[in-house]
Amino acid sequence: MKATKVLFLLTGLLAISLLNGCTKKAEPPAQSAAAPAAPIEIAVEIFDRGTDGGKSDPTNNEWTKWIQEKLLKDENIKVTFVPVNRWDEAAAMSNLMAAGNPPDVCYTYAGDMIANYQVLGGLFDMAPYVDTLLKDLKAFLGPDTALPGRDFIMRNEDPSTGQLFSVQGARMNTAMRNTFIRKDWLDKLGLPVPTTTQEFFDTLVAFKEQDPGGVGKNNVIPFTMTSDVRWVGANIAESFIDPNMDVKERWTNQVVERNLLVSGYKEGIRFLNKMFNTGLIDKDFALYKAPEQMNDVVKAGFAGAFSGEWDLIYRDNFAILADLQKNLPDADLISIDPMISSDGLTHKGAYDKAGLYMYIPASCKNPEAAMRYLNWLAKFENYNFLQIGPEGIVHDVVDGIPKLKVAPGLWIQNSSQNIDYTMPINGLDLGDPELTIRAIASGYSWPAERVEVAYNTSMTNAAPFPVIKPSSPLIAAGPVQQTLTDKSTNLLIQSIMAKPEDFDTVWDEGVKDWLASGAQEVVNERIAKYVAP
Repeated sequence: MKATKVLFLLTGLLAISLLNGCTKKAEPPAQSAAAPAAPIEIAVEIFDRGTDGGKSDPTNNEWTKWIQEKLLKDENIKVTFVPVNRWDEAAAMSNLMAAGNPPDVCYTYAGDMIANYQVLGGLFDMAPYVDTLLKDLKAFLGPDTALPGRDFIMRNEDPSTGQLFSVQGARMNTAMRNTFIRKDWLDKLGLPVPTTTQEFFDTLVAFKEQDPGGVGKNNVIPFTMTSDVRWVGANIAESFIDPNMDVKERWTNQVVERNLLVSGYKEGIRFLNKMFNTGLIDKDFALYKAPEQMNDVVKAGFAGAFSGEWDLIYRDNFAILADLQKNLPDADLISIDPMISSDGLTHKGAYDKAGLYMYIPASCKNPEAAMRYLNWLAKFENYNFLQIGPEGIVHDVVDGIPKLKVAPGLWIQNSSQNIDYTMPINGLDLGDPELTIRAIASGYSWPAERVEVAYNTSMTNAAPFPVIKPSSPLIAAGPVQQTLTDKSTNLLIQSIMAKPEDFDTVWDEGVKDWLASGAQEVVNERIAKYVAP
């Protein structure tokens, strides 16, 4: 992002702070307050993921109609949805906040952005309402397993003031990523499933040289990915991180969820550089700004391997394996786990229980209604319907459990299990753990055993990033988050595409610039505010 744009956004956000004077506060609601005669109106953010693959308008479909009708009946609240581009969400929300007209209920996966809004006085304090307006949300989220003795709803509490400017939803399924490979290509070449880093590399070389898919040697793409190397290259690059690293070192050196400063990560990117210069990585990966572009390469049958969400190939909204087999009936994809760390284990990331951040901007005219909406979403009858929908349309009951199906028309779920609408919950919850596990595996248009294998592969030796409660809120990253995000994306691309002899220079100079662009201040703050778990 250009410096002028960043300055504009920050100036606008500072204007919010000055207009508000300080973070907006409110007294707890009167217990006997009468319901208003006329509906209270609120606006709610919703990710716009585009309409490719049959996805619907996220602001106007069967799900939004159901929410609007039931919320009006249950809470006398009239809701409208405001679309925000999923792939440009941070910049889009910063513009809305700077203009003073964000939705009343918002969500994000960017914690540093939340911290920045907080310090600038742009967020509403929900702490006084935890045991009243948010009591169902509190009960649903339960205890914080990563921070014993605390309620999960208070994960983001400011330790110095007791204020609560955001609440994180709960991930029910913490599996994160998988690497997938063309099983039919392995069989065609008589190769086993690769189980080590070297075997993986050698297998990709065999794909390149022997063209098992018959697409033409100049068209073979052994490994494809998008320009978001931080995500799609994680299982490879992060396997080079020292698994015995001190928790403080790991935590303090991760900046805006990027590992550029973490010991060993550079060598992981060097390995990707080796793959690229050997002709194993899609030469056009830097042009793929959205996942659909990578997915199309896979569906067309040109790619031998790729990485993504743990269940990516089985998701109906992407239909990667389904469309691949439409084009090539004998094609098949499986999940593999070959990237070995220095201790001999296949270390990889997993999600913490904490999911997205739910927040209410200080500009909200009806914060009580906004909190009532969040609390309404945490009730089983509401999030359960949004996750599985009506029987016979969105799911069928098979062997006593709901099995999701390809929903027609405006019943399609634009995000897996409608996570964009069910903010307090990410991942299926049927109210019974055993039933839920069975349903997760059977909730795809594929044999349950295939999905179980993918899940188990993703969770093998997987662990979430350390959860640390700093001595005070982290705020240094907020103003520079977009700059550091953009620069890290560009650096990873440039480093992978560099000539091998230029790799160290490109990487070292890029990291030096990244530190000078604000990353060093972020590290310094994290060191100063670190509290041992």
